[in-house]
Amino acid sequence: MSDLPALVVVVPILGALVSLLSGIRWDRGGWYVAAATLAVQVGLAVSLAADAFAGEPGSYAVGGFTPPFGIELLVDGLSASMVVLVAVVALGVLAYARTAGPRSPRFFATYLLLVSGLSGMSITGDAFNMYVFLEIVGLTAYALVASGEGGRPAVAALKYLLVGTFGASLYLLGVGYAYIATGTLNMADLASELAAVGYASPLVRASFAFVVVGLFVKVAMFPLHTWQPGAYAGAPDSVSALIASLVSTVSAYALVRIVLTVFTPEFLEAVSFARPLLAATAAVSIVLGSLLAVAQTEIERMLAYSSVSQFGLVVAALSVSNAAALVGLAVHLVGHAVMKGGLFLASGLVSTGADARTVADFDGLGSRMPVAAASFGALALGMVGVPPLVGFFGKWYVVLGALEAGAWGLTAVILLSTLLTLAYFARLLERMFFRETPEPASGAAVADGAGAPDLAGDGAGDTVPGAADLSTGMYAAVVAAALLAVGLGAAVPAYESALAPTIEVFLS
Repeated sequence: MSDLPALVVVVPILGALVSLLSGIRWDRGGWYVAAATLAVQVGLAVSLAADAFAGEPGSYAVGGFTPPFGIELLVDGLSASMVVLVAVVALGVLAYARTAGPRSPRFFATYLLLVSGLSGMSITGDAFNMYVFLEIVGLTAYALVASGEGGRPAVAALKYLLVGTFGASLYLLGVGYAYIATGTLNMADLASELAAVGYASPLVRASFAFVVVGLFVKVAMFPLHTWQPGAYAGAPDSVSALIASLVSTVSAYALVRIVLTVFTPEFLEAVSFARPLLAATAAVSIVLGSLLAVAQTEIERMLAYSSVSQFGLVVAALSVSNAAALVGLAVHLVGHAVMKGGLFLASGLVSTGADARTVADFDGLGSRMPVAAASFGALALGMVGVPPLVGFFGKWYVVLGALEAGAWGLTAVILLSTLLTLAYFARLLERMFFRETPEPASGAAVADGAGAPDLAGDGAGDTVPGAADLSTGMYAAVVAAALLAVGLGAAVPAYESALAPTIEVFLS
């Protein structure tokens, strides 16, 4: 296989180094280095995906050491999808961050290291190497959350660090048990060795429990979600969008990869507590996450609790593990990343341009900021699952898979979650488009395009812009997310066909 799998990990690291060095002479050079790096990353990711979808799943032996003795990079339809998702979303958020900030070279270096860690998590075929990339992602995410001004981001980052370290430690403990039982860390080799040891082994069962619960923390499954609302609400808008769209998504992918590749569906069938653990966690997260979202008045906290519910759908599909459910899982991972990232960017755009941070502040937003409101509305409808947006297809396939498996209770929970999702987004849609614009405060007159956009984006420091500083890049990122939510829906049938060989391998 080509060197593309290694390059998608190495290129962002090199870009991070150049970004730091550029700051010595040019304070604004970090963004341009990051933009060039991510443009190359998108090209590499698309090429990798084209190769993966054109033929059989491939692997890359790092350093030439043949698996299972060396580290393997695994490339199939799902892992390639994650690499493309990471590259494209990171580039889109970067366009928003050019003006919105933070804007120091060290911020963009950390940003690129996060992209490298996420890309590595997406393609690694080694369970311990997954932990290494998980820690890279965690450390960079903590730093990015803390990059905002004031004490709130610092407190949120500290809480995120403590809870995230706990989750990563549980994962590592589970991998350690698997290694003690088998003597190997390669995922494919682990699958065969665990089966040989026997699924009744206490070591094997303990490994599964620790790995799954540790990743539940990273994905923010209820009740292990406590770090997420504070991190999302306390971080700068661009960071919230990046973490909400990618960090939990790739962590959910890691959970899927470990369960299906290492433990396999046979383990889920053979061990009595395995499927119920996944299904019960999914059901509780779906319902309580939605209920907590309905109860919120702050937009970013509402979106954070929404993610708890939405990732419950991924775990629900994993608990079913048939072909239809796994298609829905893949579609939902990609669609949710685009839509939730777009919603956080739109929320940041609105809070900057109209000082609207709570549900009540959205009154009349459709007339004040029509482009932002329309984009937010389209993305919200996608999250509800309104066709033809991509959110509909993800839920449709998951429900179809649950029905095929006879999981009637889980099906009812998913349908209930759709109604609850409608409940917390419908109130925003009603306020944006069916209520009068409130009287502006003295001196505040804000609308789309108010003031001259800062197209150059060369303000100094890490400050957050005012309404006059809304840039073309900020609007473009939000509108692009809304358009992608529609376009990805149309691409689902083709994606299902391309993903079929990967799903067949998972279920074989």
